[in-house]
Amino acid sequence: MPDFGLYLLGKPPADMRWDTRWLRWPDFRLPADEADARDALREAWTRAGYERVEIACDGGRGRTGTALGCLAVLDGVPAREAVTFVRKHYHPRAIETPWQRRFVVRFGEE
Repeated sequence: MPDFGLYLLGKPPADMRWDTRWLRWPDFRLPADEADARDALREAWTRAGYERVEIACDGGRGRTGTALGCLAVLDGVPAREAVTFVRKHYHPRAIETPWQRRFVVRFGEE
């Protein structure tokens, strides 16, 4: 069981028995609020250092892959290499759209 879950969905997730955070993120798109996304991803990355963290969307590749790319950047993977890193270590079709790829690269610019 996770201690914290970050859910990347177009609608709020079901209630869980652990601490959760919902990031409004429609399928095949980008987060509705980029500042909230940056904050939520930083929170997940920080908490992963001392808690079991779950990050999920519905399909597990586009939004989850994009979030994992951003976490990789936070962890030191160069932004321009993060998509390749996630596809190699998570799923070969992760980060499904061109705008999701750009989001990961831009995430490393701030």
